[in-house]
Amino acid sequence: MTGYQAGIQKFTDTETEVFGVSTDNTPSQKAFAEQLKLSFPILSDFVNRKVSTDYGVLVAERGFSSRTTFVIDKEGKITFLEEGNSAVDITGAATACSRLKH
Repeated sequence: MTGYQAGIQKFTDTETEVFGVSTDNTPSQKAFAEQLKLSFPILSDFVNRKVSTDYGVLVAERGFSSRTTFVIDKEGKITFLEEGNSAVDITGAATACSRLKH
């Protein structure tokens, strides 16, 4: 998340909205966002984990979602997906967002 915060201008420049989704509860998300001084929202998927399930990233036996970055265009189509530890690097997502603008 800190990488996305540090590079937030790259996303703003491409008229892109950044937000996080986690299976942690809302109070935990709020504390996390405040601790990292994030300027974008962190949304909680704690109650039924529907978002994580619908996007296919829920690790059901462990109760949380895998680290994944999605770029979704204005029509709702996923145009970029990155999973695992590399999902914290903003390079791929920023490039995908830049391509959407053109």
